[in-house]
Amino acid sequence: MTVEQHDLTMRPITGREELGLFNRLPYVLNDELAGDLDAGRRRPEWMWVALRGDRLAGRVAWWGRAGADTPYCLDVFDLDDAGDLDTGVLLLRTAMAGVLPAGTPAPEYICFAPSDWREKTATRHAVHARMTALERTGARLFVERLSLEWRAGTPVPEPGGRLAFRPFAGRDEIVSLMTSVLDGTLDAHGRHDLTRMSPREAATRHYEDELARYPTPRDWWRVATLPGGEPVGFVFPARNDYNPIIAYIGVLPRHRGNGHIDEILAEGTRVLAAEGAPRVRAATDVGNVPMANAFHRAGYVTYQRLITMTWP
Repeated sequence: MTVEQHDLTMRPITGREELGLFNRLPYVLNDELAGDLDAGRRRPEWMWVALRGDRLAGRVAWWGRAGADTPYCLDVFDLDDAGDLDTGVLLLRTAMAGVLPAGTPAPEYICFAPSDWREKTATRHAVHARMTALERTGARLFVERLSLEWRAGTPVPEPGGRLAFRPFAGRDEIVSLMTSVLDGTLDAHGRHDLTRMSPREAATRHYEDELARYPTPRDWWRVATLPGGEPVGFVFPARNDYNPIIAYIGVLPRHRGNGHIDEILAEGTRVLAAEGAPRVRAATDVGNVPMANAFHRAGYVTYQRLITMTWP
């Protein structure tokens, strides 16, 4: 599908052979695109360019789970140095019409921005240009998140002795504990889910759509308990398609405020460090200050921010 309007030609790339064209605009994800295409997490028809003659004026790309019929998120949207918002809006609308089936809700947009993106004029303007173009298509800011990283060689605290750790007893316990931690959650996605479904439905969906898909061993996952066996919280060390990660971590409401999160996070980090992970990545909402502080105490550093926008 090729669309020509004014002096623009907008179309999906023809295949892997056009990655050089697509990658003329710099972005942190460029080095992953070839592997994603090979693995089926991206498709040429999900990767659109806007051309003025031979010049790449803009591009968009969606990411999806391998084998999925529709993309999971829009995570590449770039304009050239001219930063023409009209071009960006036109490209977004044209590509969305070509990629998303009629009546399908638009998946969220995620911008991977430097951790200091507000402090550098050029970066701030580039991020704001993307956000403005997206707003003109109806999207709104949903949440900003910290991307964090623990690096091999960073000390991991020894077990404190207040908690014991064991594997989950099975799916029912996983969903039950995940349901419990949604009470009072500071996570924007969790809070949004609770406006549309019950806590158990939200926990089940999170488990089935994300956690259950990770190929790493289930015995990495840990339930934290008091010496008498009462569950206090949990942590899901895992590996996604790119990195070892702390996929999910939580403390049950009645046990919050007692410093247990530090021991639980340390345990999850130890599991991955023992597997030889060169780094462990995680993310938390900017507004979830207690969790962000816990990551920083554990030696995790903020290496970028994730700006998420959604369409109603």
